[in-house]
Amino acid sequence: MKTNVGVVFGGRSVENEISVITANQAIMAMDKEKYNIIPIYITKEGKWYSGNALLDVQNYRDTKKLLSMCEEVYMRPIYNDTNLYRVRKKLFNSEVLAKLDVVLPALHGTNCEDGTFQGIMEFCGIPYTGCNTLASANGMDKITMKMILKECGIPVIDYCWFSDKEWDDKKDTAISNVESHLGYPVIVKPANSGSSVGIRAAHNREELIEAVEYAISFTSRIIIEKYVQRLKEVNCAVLGNYYECEASVCEVPMRSGEILSYQDKYMGGGSKQSQGMRSTVREIPAILPEATTTFIQKSACDTFRALDCDGVARIDFIIDEATGEIFVNEINTIPGSLSFYLWEYSGINFGTLIDKLIEIAFRRKQDASFKAVNYGDNIFAANTSGGSKGGAKMGGKFGSKSGR
Repeated sequence: MKTNVGVVFGGRSVENEISVITANQAIMAMDKEKYNIIPIYITKEGKWYSGNALLDVQNYRDTKKLLSMCEEVYMRPIYNDTNLYRVRKKLFNSEVLAKLDVVLPALHGTNCEDGTFQGIMEFCGIPYTGCNTLASANGMDKITMKMILKECGIPVIDYCWFSDKEWDDKKDTAISNVESHLGYPVIVKPANSGSSVGIRAAHNREELIEAVEYAISFTSRIIIEKYVQRLKEVNCAVLGNYYECEASVCEVPMRSGEILSYQDKYMGGGSKQSQGMRSTVREIPAILPEATTTFIQKSACDTFRALDCDGVARIDFIIDEATGEIFVNEINTIPGSLSFYLWEYSGINFGTLIDKLIEIAFRRKQDASFKAVNYGDNIFAANTSGGSKGGAKMGGKFGSKSGR
């Protein structure tokens, strides 16, 4: 029997369209003899739809017309209910559109890649590919990610951070901290956005204020990093899980300005239509000294393990060509195009990569089934004494210290 794979994409994210491209590429690569594919598109308003019309990227030029050709669907937050339900049940049709065996999230950005969707899958008990809720959340937030990596001895660029409310209430203090700790120039980023959205360079105080105000329009947490003026960006993907993983070949993406922009990533090479990360102009495999490649591949795997990742992720590095220092810049827990282009150079085609991701998802679900989810007896059914009617003594946080 075929495995029913729900491919979920779109979402309430500024990367909605890029997600559509990633999903389309993944679906095209999947072995149709092995898998029955159920496309599930989440609109920018948060509604879920399914239907074959979702499989044609050209249909997304008119979203209203596209959705009229699809069925609105939903899932119930009940553990082990892996059904995809119709919102509007038609006469003589089952309310169940499909039973999902596994889910492949092809989601990018805030509200999608940050553990939000992964938590829903955990709650429903459905195996899913990619990083778990914790790894997704930590990987998406650049501040938390850098804190963890720094604690693990993995090199990251100097940074400082603050919230939008701190910026509103203590702007002068925040600016002073940036100038004294980092100096200019700096890179200003929303802490939890991807695809270079909301990022700007700042060379003075005026540009810093403008860049922060722009970043705040996307998120509540801002990270400011020291700008490496002679930098080379290098990316490396990792495949596996937290205890066994392998690194791909490295790539050097080409940028047109000070930073690798959204346009560089998705509209590069003069293409009339974006093909996701495939559109990026890149040097692959990267022409680097062997020792540098080895260090980056090892650091990529160390990052993957430190953040408790699963599936495939892409770790982006910065080389300071003035000093030779190498830093982890960020991790993409659901990378654009699932980084299939890196694995092709490593001898793994896109179809095989999907097979491996699904295998890892099932293995994680099986491993989790051996862990305890309840502890001992029902404390409410235990015999109690010495308490008044309706007033059983309880230990722990709400009672005696010896009750833990």
